[in-house]
Amino acid sequence: MTHPGFGTDPASGPGFGRRRFLALCAGAGLGTAAACTGAPARSGGGRPRPESERDAPGTAAWRLGPTGPPDAVSGYPDRVSVAPGETFGLHVSTTAAAFRVSAFRVGWYDGAGARRIWVSGRTPGRARAAPGVLTATRTVRAGWPVTLPVDTTGWPEGAYLLRLEAETGHQRYVPLVVRSTDGTGRTVLLHAPATWQAYNRWGGASLYAGADGTYATRSLAVSFDRPYDGSGAEKFLTYERALVVLAERLGIPLAYSTGTDVHRDPGVLRGAHAVVCLGHDEYWTPEQRAHVTAARDAGTNIAFLGANTCFRRVRLEPGEGAADRTVVCYKSDYRADPSYPSAPELVTTDFRLPPGADPESALTGVLYEGYPVDASYVVRTPGHWAYEGTGVRAGDGFAHLVGVEYDRVTPGFPVPGPLEITARSPLVCEGRPSHSDSAYYTTPAGAGVFATGTMRWVEGLLAGTGELGRDHGMDARTRAFVTRTTENVLRLFARGPAARNAPPPDARPRAVRGS
Repeated sequence: MTHPGFGTDPASGPGFGRRRFLALCAGAGLGTAAACTGAPARSGGGRPRPESERDAPGTAAWRLGPTGPPDAVSGYPDRVSVAPGETFGLHVSTTAAAFRVSAFRVGWYDGAGARRIWVSGRTPGRARAAPGVLTATRTVRAGWPVTLPVDTTGWPEGAYLLRLEAETGHQRYVPLVVRSTDGTGRTVLLHAPATWQAYNRWGGASLYAGADGTYATRSLAVSFDRPYDGSGAEKFLTYERALVVLAERLGIPLAYSTGTDVHRDPGVLRGAHAVVCLGHDEYWTPEQRAHVTAARDAGTNIAFLGANTCFRRVRLEPGEGAADRTVVCYKSDYRADPSYPSAPELVTTDFRLPPGADPESALTGVLYEGYPVDASYVVRTPGHWAYEGTGVRAGDGFAHLVGVEYDRVTPGFPVPGPLEITARSPLVCEGRPSHSDSAYYTTPAGAGVFATGTMRWVEGLLAGTGELGRDHGMDARTRAFVTRTTENVLRLFARGPAARNAPPPDARPRAVRGS
């Protein structure tokens, strides 16, 4: 299907037009094959990474060794993120006599994937007591003292994996973001620690299940004052790391933040060219949502590279001596939330549900519908600029790319304006036929908003590599498609308001309803 904007002669109306779009790209010195990738300008306030960081040598030695038993070594920082040069406390428990810590900054680094920024000295180890539980909300807190203060002076902004290295040979990660304070002219990568914590079962309970494995005994609030289970960074590794590496490879000006930081202070969003929400970003505060929406309305592009985004409304409360260390979400028990009924807009349940219903589609354009699912991603509008250079045709499919959760454009729920469906993927979820949608819209301020509609999008950047230990059956062809499409979105969004640089969405009703 030809993109309607591409087929419009600019002399016949206000449409952007394919010929005008390519002419502008040619005038900027871009070839036809690269024209729609929107290579970012290096002016207008953009801040590319410093040459010293971009050219620094990486190392493949960032990967995790054997984790050993759960008590072998684990830890957590007393902050989700720090500004460069700040000191944080690292809380560690280990059965080893001693341990060290290596801090790896995630990035491209000529394909190595990370750079070692800092290594601690040998630190005596100690096995800490079992965690405590706050009975009212079944919240697990480790309650460990600070083992090691860490000074981040000289650490570049970015996403970090701290690797705890016990003398027994066992290792675990601790994720940390060295956040940016200024996003002017940059693409803000928005990490999702509230969602990491919601699924974290360290100590026996998450927002999904308690010690007996049932929903009824789940935590109603979960704490950052404890390690993450498993490798220590599984959500980051699965849904975020590959996008960070790709974005850094492109060389676009980047900034780094988290949802909890934007909740507290939206400063990094002011003047940003784009915000990227990664593969699984389910838990948002109303403040975070308001700040991201305001950025969109001021012209900041947004890419939702996942599904189930902004689905749960949460509240951040203090933890062990620090603010914003507890993620509160009562879900179906919302009547027990202290905010009910006095502050319905703060009640911690799904955004779309009463008493303060505000469906996420008003921001994302799509609505979360179901789990679990495994289906092919089916292209609907191959002429859309996001697919430039992929070689796709209408009806082309990419097996297993839709999953494990999905979004769609849903009649009766609010959407921000003219919306174009770029992919419509038939599926069956729990015996019920439906479909997943990728969608694109623009705002009066010129912002473009693109949503993939599938949680596996960022995983698709590694399809066929075995990097994650599994590929859901996705292959190298899928990796090539997802990579090029993501490059197109990131490059064009990095240039500023997308409506100034790309054809508008197809506003015809058929484009929204589908067929």
